[in-house]
Amino acid sequence: MEDPAKTVRDQYKRRIGLSGAAVAVATAVTSGLGYVVPVLGARRLDAADLGALATVLAIVAIASVPGTGLQIAVAVQRARHPGSTARHVGWITAGVCAGVVALLTPIAGPVLDLPPQLMLLLAVYTGAIVVAGRWLGQLQGDERFLRLALGMAVLAAGRYGGLVAGLLLGAGLTGSVLIATVVSLLIPVALTAVARVPGSPPGDRGVSARHVITAGSATLAMLVVSYADLLLARALLPAAASGAYAVGTVLTKGALWAPQVVTVLALPRLAQGSRRALIIAVGLVAGSGTLLVAASALAGGLAFRFAGGDGYVDLGRYAPVFALTGALYALVFVLVNAQVAAGAKWPSAPLWVSTAVLVVVAWLAPHTFPVIMWCAAGTAALALAATAWATVRSGAGKLTGAALTS
Repeated sequence: MEDPAKTVRDQYKRRIGLSGAAVAVATAVTSGLGYVVPVLGARRLDAADLGALATVLAIVAIASVPGTGLQIAVAVQRARHPGSTARHVGWITAGVCAGVVALLTPIAGPVLDLPPQLMLLLAVYTGAIVVAGRWLGQLQGDERFLRLALGMAVLAAGRYGGLVAGLLLGAGLTGSVLIATVVSLLIPVALTAVARVPGSPPGDRGVSARHVITAGSATLAMLVVSYADLLLARALLPAAASGAYAVGTVLTKGALWAPQVVTVLALPRLAQGSRRALIIAVGLVAGSGTLLVAASALAGGLAFRFAGGDGYVDLGRYAPVFALTGALYALVFVLVNAQVAAGAKWPSAPLWVSTAVLVVVAWLAPHTFPVIMWCAAGTAALALAATAWATVRSGAGKLTGAALTS
């Protein structure tokens, strides 16, 4: 007679495997569409408008970070208290982000050489992207990962589809952003349908602004510390060396983001206090990083050729270091999310301290490619050690709720 417990475990593993694949595909679709926009822009816009498009994409990327914080906060609260809502805080977060972009119009417009009407369109566009975190967080917290993957695809289509269409139609920069803004307004409508649970009344608990601020600041700190070395290389190295360094950071970002589907799947169980979920997530991410570092050591020249072209093959000896930096930050990302899930007050603190250390050391040390590279790797190790200590101290991962099916 077949063991019922084993059957349940096998079904769970198959469901998680399918969910992971779906989320990974949705992530790849998002990255692919994000890559298509500047590639099309380079072919459809003149140099001035292409630079403006890059600025537009950067503004939206920065201003929409609170949307990720909103998603994490909702997912954690939803996993702890099924049915929790984020109706008000979701729209407030989106409104604040949109308002900040709009208020920056008199300053950012002249400084960045962007028309006022373009900045106002960006405000609406940003708000529509940020509020999506409400529904994505609900799906993630409920562990409806297949629908989460669909929701991620909807967000990607709404975020980039209008820009792609505008560029293909030759609408120019402002026309493309206008089309993108109109399309983005469909995101909340579509995600409402994707996330709907028929006959399920909302819970009596809601997500607070503090939850969103904590998760959003942690996300922002993670982005800052992992991109700081690239900015320092741009400021401290000659143009050619900084360009080569930028190619190396492609490997860093690949090692950082490749295993993030693990964190997405683990977050609801982390919010429920599952120590096993934390151990599994750390193990999988560490395994991914080990494989990527080993692959970079064996085929560093090929990795640099793929990232930047034949002119950078000679830098292949540095590939394992860049991959190691990304792998360490991937582990940091898991632990920071574990702290957010455990209700830690300042999960971003070790990351801000590590960033400050990197800036000071890199500025005082000799301004060379290898020095900045090793400073970045050392900072990643420091951030991991500090975050691991803070995670243990905060009690993240203690078995205070339901664990993974065993």
